[in-house]
Formats: sequence, C-alpha cells, structure tokens
Amino acid sequence: MSKPPVKKPEIGDKSEAILAERKAPGRTIGIVVMCAMILFVAIWMERQAPQIDGQQMADFTMNDSEVIGFRRDAWFLPDDDLSGFVRIPAGSFTMGSNPALDRLAYENERWSSARRQGSVDLADYYIGRFEVTTAQFKAFLQDVPTQAVPLERDQAGNNPVANITWPEALAYTRWLEQKLKSSAQTPAEIKQFLDEGAHVTLPSEAEWEKAARGTDARVFPWGSQVRPDLANYESSAVVAVGSVSCDECAYGLADMSGNVWELTRSPLQDYPYDPADDADSLSEDALWVMRGGSYADSINNLRAAVRGGVDPGVRNNTIGFRLVISKL
Repeated sequence: MSKPPVKKPEIGDKSEAILAERKAPGRTIGIVVMCAMILFVAIWMERQAPQIDGQQMADFTMNDSEVIGFRRDAWFLPDDDLSGFVRIPAGSFTMGSNPALDRLAYENERWSSARRQGSVDLADYYIGRFEVTTAQFKAFLQDVPTQAVPLERDQAGNNPVANITWPEALAYTRWLEQKLKSSAQTPAEIKQFLDEGAHVTLPSEAEWEKAARGTDARVFPWGSQVRPDLANYESSAVVAVGSVSCDECAYGLADMSGNVWELTRSPLQDYPYDPADDADSLSEDALWVMRGGSYADSINNLRAAVRGGVDPGVRNNTIGFRLVISKL
C-alpha cells in the first residue's frame, strides 16, 4: 500500500558531516569572523529592506477582474453576509477511513488496532468557504511590511495563496483576528463569536475533516464516488477559488478537495484523534497535518480523510490554507 504524502525541506542537513571534515579555527579567529559576519548581515539587511518593501508594494496592484466577489475595503474577504465564513453546527461526525468502503484508504487513517473509524464531537465553529487568496494575504503583507514573504508576482489575486510557511499562515490568522475584532465592518454574528472567546486560526484536522465530509461519512466532500468535474486535480496549475462549482459538497464549501493542500494546526500523530494531545511532542520537530490534496495530486489524495504531513518551514506551490474561527 502506498504511503500518505509527507513534504520536508528539499535541502538535506549536511552540516555535521562538513564540520567533521574541517579543523575548528582558533577561538580568537572564530570570534573575529563571527563579529564580521554579524556586521555584514546587519548592513546588508538595512540596505535590502527598502528593496524588499518596494517589491512587495509592486505586487499589491490587482485588476478588478482578479477580485470579483471580494471586498477591497475589507481585506479582500468574500462579499457576503458572513465575510466568507460558514457555520459548522456542533455535533459528532465519523473520522478516519474504513477500507471496506474506501479502498484507497491509507493506514494512518485507521482509528486504532481494533477500530477503523471513530466518532469525534465538536462544538460549533466557522470555516472559510474558500481557501485564503493571494489578494487577502497581500493585504496582510501591505499592513505588516516586515513580513517579507516571497510571493510570485504573476499570481492572480483570486487564486489560493501558496508558497507560504506554516508560521506565516498563522501570522496571517492572528493579524486578521485583530482586524475583525476592531472593525465596524465585521458581521455582527462573527463579531459576537470572537467576543465570546473564539479565535481566527488554522483548523484542527478534526474541524477540517468534519467540514469536508459532513456527518454522513462520505469519502469525498461531494459523496462516495469519483467525480472529476467537482475538483481541480491531476492538472498543471491552481484555479481561482470557487471556480469549480460543487453544489453537492458538504456545507457548500469550495475546493476542499484539490487546488492546494490546506495546512492545519494539528501535529501529525497516530489516531485516535484527541484535541488535548495536539500540544504534545511539539519539541520533537513535529510535522503538521495538511489536508485535501492539490491540483497536482491524483484522486487518492483528494479523499476527505487523507492525512499528509509537512515540515513547518517548507514552501511549496501546492500548499496553502483555509481559516476557521474556533473556540478550541
């Protein structure tokens, strides 16, 4: 059986081998070299900062056709009653995979040695109808110019943002939370939920999976059968968020399968899933769960239960993210 996808940095760490082949310099020489390097880096960063800011600002110009359906005056969030968020009602759902019903299931989707699937109960939360777009992320970069993220210049504003790291995705969520809390344009329902202690963040993998498959244990967001017309996969590039219509998809969400992998806030651990252990073993260089597959993936990675893993520092044009507003 094939293994679920795991993405790690492409450059291997050969520092120990290299250092073993070299003689350590004298203490004095080492200190002098270190000070010189620090000075050089400080001067270089000071000279480069205006160039970086200028490059980012040049990237913020977008045509109206790139952001149809999104609000320029509200950080390019979707122009609807809840700014693009969809409420997922409280209740339980089936998590994991049963190979008798899903022959493409990976072993890391098994609930335990005795059970294939488990039941998880979640409080209500909100999730983004679409993946976070390039325009939305650039609004963050414009407001926080110290965030020098190398986005592609030709990336359309309504395409899902990609090539961002896990910490950069979290930085965006914290920034947007503050904007929503303080803005008069925030929908009253969303504002109240935030005032009650909710946070804008990445979904846990349980929140993501429930939103993707609903409460009827479907294999894909639209049901249990392969539907090539309902997701962007096995293709050469991303498409604009929501441009692949899927009326059958759970909760009316778009692109839960394909387009880009979506980061979560859950470390990759063995099932059974327990939100209480999401903070365990994070000092052990954790991989973070990503869900949903991408435009470059085959159908087996588009299933609602598939669990990929990614190093937090990886940048990849097949990986983006989606927001939740959650009290967990």
